[in-house]
Amino acid sequence: MTEPFQYPDTAHVRRHGPQGYADAVSYRPWLRDEFAFRCVYCLKRESWGSVQADFDLDHFLPVSKHSIETLHYEHLLYACASCNSAKWDREIPDPIPSLLSRSVRVRPDGVLEPVTPAASAIVWQLGLNLPRMVTYRAMWIDVIRLAEEHNPKLFRQLMAYPDDLPDLSTLRPPGGNIRPEGITESHFERRKRGELPDTNGTAGCGAWT
Repeated sequence: MTEPFQYPDTAHVRRHGPQGYADAVSYRPWLRDEFAFRCVYCLKRESWGSVQADFDLDHFLPVSKHSIETLHYEHLLYACASCNSAKWDREIPDPIPSLLSRSVRVRPDGVLEPVTPAASAIVWQLGLNLPRMVTYRAMWIDVIRLAEEHNPKLFRQLMAYPDDLPDLSTLRPPGGNIRPEGITESHFERRKRGELPDTNGTAGCGAWT
């Protein structure tokens, strides 16, 4: 069975390095691709809702405390609106090395079981085990399971990569791109080469792929 909420096995190493944008929103296409069109905290997928309303660019270092660093690409994450709102201006452990399959387990009933202090802090501070969040995860676990077993077309739709994959090769960051080689491994380029699978598999297959 496909697990829609399995966290990555290994900490993600950023593949992109755009620099110099004057506003965070300009980094959106890079971050969408970087984090495989999912919320870095709760793993919600773009294919499950309205993208523009449901996903934000998270300043991992709060703007109120780290104004100089807030527009550095390495300090930006792709997060759903719910997680970004819950985080607000809190300083929490970095989710990239902290939310891994070995540090937080997802039970079939939707409950998260963090097994490290860092993962526990994120789950607690973002309210990821609040009843509404647990119910939401349990619902999607059941929906994906039923679709996989009985409705392959719906399963592919729910687990698919978005149609509007960003073509990063057309973008020109004002400060350049310190990792230009990452563009060749973007989802757009992989789809163009016929290497992108039909469904966006679990994050547990590796990092954010």
